[in-house]
Amino acid sequence: MDLFRKKEISTLLAHQSPLKRTLHTWDLIFLGIGDIIGTGIFVLTGKGALTTGPSLSLSFFIAAVCCGFAGLCYAEFASMAPVSGSAYTYSYISFGEIVAFIIGWDLILEYALGAATVAAGWSGYFTNFISGFGIHIPTFLTAAPGTTPGVTTYFNLPGFLIILFITTVVAMGINQTKHLNDTMVIIKLAVILLFLACTVWFIKAGNWRPFTPYGWYTFHKGVASGVIPAASICFFSFIGFDSVSSSAEETVNPSKTLPKGIMFSLVIATVLYIAMSLTMTGVVKYTVFAKYLDAPILAVLHTTGQSWLAMIVSLGAILGMTTVILVQIYGQSLITYSMSRDGLFPEFFGHVSLRHQTHYKGTWFFGIITSIAAGFINLNILSELVNIGTLTAFILVSAGVMWMRKSHPEIERGFKAPGVPVTPLIAIAFCLLLIAGLNWETWLRFGIWFVIGLCVYFGYGRKHSKMNNE
Repeated sequence: MDLFRKKEISTLLAHQSPLKRTLHTWDLIFLGIGDIIGTGIFVLTGKGALTTGPSLSLSFFIAAVCCGFAGLCYAEFASMAPVSGSAYTYSYISFGEIVAFIIGWDLILEYALGAATVAAGWSGYFTNFISGFGIHIPTFLTAAPGTTPGVTTYFNLPGFLIILFITTVVAMGINQTKHLNDTMVIIKLAVILLFLACTVWFIKAGNWRPFTPYGWYTFHKGVASGVIPAASICFFSFIGFDSVSSSAEETVNPSKTLPKGIMFSLVIATVLYIAMSLTMTGVVKYTVFAKYLDAPILAVLHTTGQSWLAMIVSLGAILGMTTVILVQIYGQSLITYSMSRDGLFPEFFGHVSLRHQTHYKGTWFFGIITSIAAGFINLNILSELVNIGTLTAFILVSAGVMWMRKSHPEIERGFKAPGVPVTPLIAIAFCLLLIAGLNWETWLRFGIWFVIGLCVYFGYGRKHSKMNNE
């Protein structure tokens, strides 16, 4: 059997999906914003500022450029093959089955652990929010083991429960998911704009000097610092636009609406990230964030004496990160559905509920696993694992655009990435640069996940692939 056998686009497009097509351009933009804007602003700005100082905005810009070029490649693929599966499906078309499986396996890591990572940050804001009402969760139930040095914690109960709640919503259907996401995105954007309007007046230019205290890349005592390592951290903030492309089979006129949803959500998110990072590092000296790693925005509000705004921002952060979890779990369910439909995963994961018209069983299976990860694994380990898996997917999608332009120039494309092959090559270069900024422990964990994936493929997927019958 050929490990590199490929799917034909005509075969994919001929497939009649049992899923409802209800998503329009604005729904996709809101899905993208819902997934992109969340942890990056409300949690990772603190860690990013400590890694690079006031130049955090530059790190966000570099991460955005990387995602922007990769986003153009995703948009072309989405217009050419508007079916569920995102990078998994695109790799199946371009490079063949085993590469597609590896990328699908990567995407499971991205979405499942991505949701768990956000849940860890969500828990910090939720705990702070309810404490304002005199409700206190025992400290040992507020975070995963080893999250905060010197503080004994065993389990992240709030993070565990929010994953289960969102899994319930996603399992009920796309309409419920869409309406809940749209409402929370509007509130989230309003809170961010309110925060900027109230704090921009407290910026002190002196807090921006020196702008790059750690240079572009510094390695000291086993820890990487500087603009590039911070960009690797910031990259996590932009993960989400690719989940828009995974919703193709639930999108109306996907060849036109998917590219718009991907690019517009990315642009809006970039502007807000840069504005927030400049404001936060301008109001507060970046070293202060060491005391506010779980909720860095609160450092700004305490410094400016605007405690009245803290409750509103905490609520915005809770809703903001809830939308990220929502879209991550939704995207993850679509990846496993696509892999199951192709025979690479058991049929259990591709089962579509007649009542809800969703992949009910697979959604709950990975929802439970994700909730356990949110409860027991700390945020730093989770976020870096998600980054390396996603960057790998971006590289293959970018390379796939070049290959498809050369091997199948006749295929109709509703959107063409400009400047091919320069655009995908730049995307690949930036991805490799950001991968280089990750710690060696992340490479090791990713390698273990990769080996497990190969065992699953050769133990099950290769034997049961629907390609065996074609």
